[in-house]
Amino acid sequence: MQKTFKTIDEQIQILKDKGLVIEDEDSARDTLLRENYFFISGYRHLFMQGIRSKQFKPNTNFRELYAMFNFDRQLRNIIFKNLLILENNLKSIFSYQLSKNYGFKEKDYLRPSNFNTHPDKSRQVNDLLRKIKRQIRVNGGQHSATTHYIYNYGYIPLWVVVKVLSFGIVCELYSIMKSKDQEEIADIYNLRVTDLLSFLPILANYRNLCAHEDILYDNRTAVAIETNKYHTMLELPMLDDEYTSGKNDLFALILIMKFMLTEEEFRLVIKEIDYEKSVLEGKLKVIDIEDVMSFMGFPKDYTKLIEM
Repeated sequence: MQKTFKTIDEQIQILKDKGLVIEDEDSARDTLLRENYFFISGYRHLFMQGIRSKQFKPNTNFRELYAMFNFDRQLRNIIFKNLLILENNLKSIFSYQLSKNYGFKEKDYLRPSNFNTHPDKSRQVNDLLRKIKRQIRVNGGQHSATTHYIYNYGYIPLWVVVKVLSFGIVCELYSIMKSKDQEEIADIYNLRVTDLLSFLPILANYRNLCAHEDILYDNRTAVAIETNKYHTMLELPMLDDEYTSGKNDLFALILIMKFMLTEEEFRLVIKEIDYEKSVLEGKLKVIDIEDVMSFMGFPKDYTKLIEM
């Protein structure tokens, strides 16, 4: 069935036909115009009468739907600023590790021999190094630091180059490093190499999701993190001997941050999320706040993570 353009009034009528209570239509029109019907309606799922139902639960109000939208926005802001912290940390650590071992000029640190030399990895190594050189060429001229080094020294050190590389490229860079480099970096976070290899694509996924203001609360990643001590300590729910939360949902990202942020940074993440939870709780009438948190994979006692 082909989707066609709908006016704001038609959008409001569609919502009302589905049982949504709209008390102030002028305010709803303004909200739909500024925020986009498609994105606001993306928060409807918890408010529907069933998985396949197209009808809202009785007495669901537009204000509640919009409150979920704003909760997700605030959640996204909290997550995004901390992902930027992790991105900066990883870029700094990666550039230090590679510069220390292989030199600080492009002709030195971008040699294929500096990376995994297994035949199965050669194509990925060469492809990624080409992408890095392309990003240096395209983005380098847009940053004062890179142009400064090119003009004054004729090269760009890796600790400056990482500023113009996308987070996705940097995360993939770890997957082609030699084992000893991977291990030394993982040790900084007290992680296993296999953990960091699974964490990085998830971080990159959420970083892109946040940057494009996509819906956060119901996101599920293609890759699941391995079971770790926090799954056990928090006694997360299980089914058939497998944990059903904290694996590929938003709470899995929180567990990654527990491992990779400083104690103070992580404490602020949890405190800020808990505040936004309380704000949303005061605006919900038809659904319970714990339904929202559970949907995201959060256990009731998630704040205990601060002390663990």
